[in-house]
Amino acid sequence: MARMKTLQFGLRVGDRETSTAFYRAVGYEIVGEVPESPIGHLTMLKLPDDEFVALELVDAPASDPTAPGFSHFAISVESLDATVARLASAGIHSDAIQSPAPHMYTTSITDPDGRTIELVQWPPTHAAGMTAADWEGE
Repeated sequence: MARMKTLQFGLRVGDRETSTAFYRAVGYEIVGEVPESPIGHLTMLKLPDDEFVALELVDAPASDPTAPGFSHFAISVESLDATVARLASAGIHSDAIQSPAPHMYTTSITDPDGRTIELVQWPPTHAAGMTAADWEGE
């Protein structure tokens, strides 16, 4: 099979300026914008340690319906406590921090359009993301 990689995903937003401010407070940086694409005004975002765009905010015309079925997306953070404190200082509140596995911590925040964003602090020896090894032995 040919090599494949997820590039980015687009989120429809109700108010581009409010959503851009929210995602910038989370830690995303604006890479560029496409003001008049066929699907609306696009704002391309990446996290500071990422080389590539990971998130595209789509400010679509009001007559364009929002895509149904979106659950959440996750962001890996080095220190969940520090991230939650930084977000709180920007007025973004999180759920309680949970520990679903030893030395793994998660919480969630909600963006201005009601989408859930999971923040994950992996154990120190864990890979940078989920791999098949996370399911070995099941």
